[in-house]
Amino acid sequence: MNFGQPAGVALVIGSGGGLGAALVAQLSGAAGAPERFQTVLALGRNSLPAIDYGDEASLKSAADWVAVQCAEQQLELRLIVVASGFLHGPQGQPERSFSQLDAGYLTHVFQVNTIGPALVMKHFLPLLPRQGRCVAAFLSAKVGSIGDNALGGWYGYRASKAALNQLVKTASIEMTRRNRQSVCVALHPGTVDTALSQPFAKTGLKVRPAEEAASDLVNVLKGLTPADTGSLLDYQGVTLPF
Repeated sequence: MNFGQPAGVALVIGSGGGLGAALVAQLSGAAGAPERFQTVLALGRNSLPAIDYGDEASLKSAADWVAVQCAEQQLELRLIVVASGFLHGPQGQPERSFSQLDAGYLTHVFQVNTIGPALVMKHFLPLLPRQGRCVAAFLSAKVGSIGDNALGGWYGYRASKAALNQLVKTASIEMTRRNRQSVCVALHPGTVDTALSQPFAKTGLKVRPAEEAASDLVNVLKGLTPADTGSLLDYQGVTLPF
């Protein structure tokens, strides 16, 4: 993966989840994966510093910390992967009907899936270099595609991911103005064997281990070019409709 010479720094936000942790391992060369970055930084709710999407000050503090790490190591931040996400939990479950729409669930799902990543854009994208290849990737979902929606349901999750896709598209335009070699994409990881998807893994649905999904996503990241910026791609590198 050519993220510049030297390879520089990669950052994974949402590293406490199953897929986020697997991405950290892949990018740092653990578990037999080829080493790709000199430094891999991992941030999440339980990291030091911690990130809380409900507290913007925590994102600013974390971004300042990342800037210090890069400066001390004299390396540039070349990759940001945002692997956080929310589908179900004590705050609520995905809706089967509009009769189940709930303000509390909608607020939380948008906070995690849309507002949080938007604040990541605000505080972390300025850390990417203005020259040379750099990538910002945000984990989205195929069900966030408006054009691909043939089944209905899951109102909040679908809408929050569709909004994330629009944020990614918009940020990609601004990033290109700053650095013509930059790439900003939304990625669909498929159905991964994590706590997020386990209650909804149906018989016959392809569910992959987090390590396999992370490897697939890293391969997609490896092949991205500026022509891909602003796109929603799946784990095979196929462009999906917005």
